[in-house]
Amino acid sequence: MASGQSIVEDEVRELIQRRGIDPIVEPATTRRLVEEVIGEYLDRSVTSSLPPLGDPAALLRAVLDSVSGFGPLQPFLDDRTVEEIWINEPGRVFIARRGRSELTTLILSTEQVAELVERMLRASGRRLDLSSPFVDAMLPDGSRLHVVIPQITRTHMAVNIRKFIRGISTLDELIALNALPAAAARFLEASVVAGLNILVSGGTQAGKTTLLNALCAAIPARERVITVEEVFELQLGLPDVVSMQTRQANLEGTGEIPLRRLVKEALRMRPSRLVVGEVRQEECLDLLIALNSGLPGMCTLHANSAREALVKMCTLPLLAGENVSGAFVLPTVATSVDLVVHLGSEASGHRRVREIVAVPGRIEGDTIETADIFTSVRGRLERGDGYPPHLQRFEQAGVDVAELLGSAGRHSTARSLAERVS
Repeated sequence: MASGQSIVEDEVRELIQRRGIDPIVEPATTRRLVEEVIGEYLDRSVTSSLPPLGDPAALLRAVLDSVSGFGPLQPFLDDRTVEEIWINEPGRVFIARRGRSELTTLILSTEQVAELVERMLRASGRRLDLSSPFVDAMLPDGSRLHVVIPQITRTHMAVNIRKFIRGISTLDELIALNALPAAAARFLEASVVAGLNILVSGGTQAGKTTLLNALCAAIPARERVITVEEVFELQLGLPDVVSMQTRQANLEGTGEIPLRRLVKEALRMRPSRLVVGEVRQEECLDLLIALNSGLPGMCTLHANSAREALVKMCTLPLLAGENVSGAFVLPTVATSVDLVVHLGSEASGHRRVREIVAVPGRIEGDTIETADIFTSVRGRLERGDGYPPHLQRFEQAGVDVAELLGSAGRHSTARSLAERVS
């Protein structure tokens, strides 16, 4: 015998289809419809043998999750403390809170997982089949979805949802979270205003995109910013922004728009600044050419340290073709990248900036010279003895670098840029 909840859900779905309601676009209308159906059900249950409903408020939430949300996963998506959700198999659903993973008690069926994935992809326009067994997509709330299907996986779909956490959009908010000290934040803010090219590096889930988003908040409002990403993740509140994302090939195998194409197209759109969500492959060459031409830019990169990030920046362009040589790439990276900001995750799950390294533009043999502006000392980010390149750009922006970083050498304390500007 069907449960009361399933009867209500069936009636709601029938009315949604009959009235032409889009539950995602019209959430208020959908909620009123569910309340109406539950009310009528309760009235009918008094004089009939309908199954009991239980708590009407809990039923309302469950039906809304089912018809307009993502069913049993919706409570995790609504929970602000949950940062990530992943499904290894229907009976093993994990979540991450504050960087630490935990196995949930949620048990799904294979059919439920397939239905949830289909529903998540419906609004994205992206597909998942034997010819395209991987997919990256964005959910309506901005969360990032990644799915892999068998037989790339052994038996079950592997689903990962990296939630878009609203609220962390400025460097001041990262200071409050103890992700970096105020002195380092004020220096990074000044570096963005001065138009330095900044590379944000770190491991998976180290907070690279969050920091990049906060750095973008410091871009002067007069600038025209073009962002390119595999899937939309950056949320810039600037007045003049154009955001572009990649596109998969269609069923005929044509129509793909890779990240490298987007970087090239961005240069034709009169950018004042270029922001690349993440550099992974040969698009690194096109980014370096853009930065080397005088266009300020920022991007993220997976790496274990700031210096390894520079090594990777020298390696990725070689994927663009045999005619690209290290003799060209090495000096180009040295003169194109100005700062590397490296983040790391601690065992507790806390994410923080571990080093800020300047790239003066000099090469010693096959090594790019660097200078530590901020470095980790006993777990704390403290002032190093280095200075950033292009001091004239800071001067043009009205920033005294010596005053900002302090003149006492290693471990000195910087004064707030906001205080000096006021």
